Amino acid sequence: MTTMATTTAARADSVRYAALGAKLLMFALLLTALIWPDLSGIKGKAATARLIVYPIGAMVLPLWWWAYGRTRSKLHQTFPWPADLLLTLPWLIDLLGNRFNLFDTVSWWDDAMHFILWGLLTAGALLAFAPRNLSRGLTTFVALGFGATAAVIWELGEYVAFVRNSPELQTAYTDTLGDLTLGTLGALVAGLVVYRRSASAAH
Repeated sequence: MTTMATTTAARADSVRYAALGAKLLMFALLLTALIWPDLSGIKGKAATARLIVYPIGAMVLPLWWWAYGRTRSKLHQTFPWPADLLLTLPWLIDLLGNRFNLFDTVSWWDDAMHFILWGLLTAGALLAFAPRNLSRGLTTFVALGFGATAAVIWELGEYVAFVRNSPELQTAYTDTLGDLTLGTLGALVAGLVVYRRSASAAH
């Protein structure tokens, strides 16, 4: 029993350190983008909007916890570090992908990111805010609702911020449809995974 408790505590510490490390790295990348914009990989790709939106996205759960969750949350007794890590990783991975120019040099990278990052984001939102006793159907519907809505907002933001004035406009319609489809599929997979994890934990 003591060994199991120690293992669980060590795992929780690892997740907490990973979440904090992801945030620190993300903020470091954003800071370097301010200092050396030509090297950031996001120049000409709505850099200003990313510098505003990404910190908000990574900090939304800690801010919610500070303002409300720590005293009145019925879902969590302590800060939900796994959810926080999942909600931080999409912003960090996107920055890294742009920093290493993967979106423009690897043909499948953009599609993979829309599927994977929306899956991570949806899983984080479900773990942070969705009740644990939802059925598989309701979990799936919540995941699809959140994921599809977030994907639409992202695509609208991309269009307003830089696509409409870039060479990508000619292929934007097809690309947007593909991005929305992959983001929604990623959210669907995340919903099923989170449900299975919650069901297993309940037993």
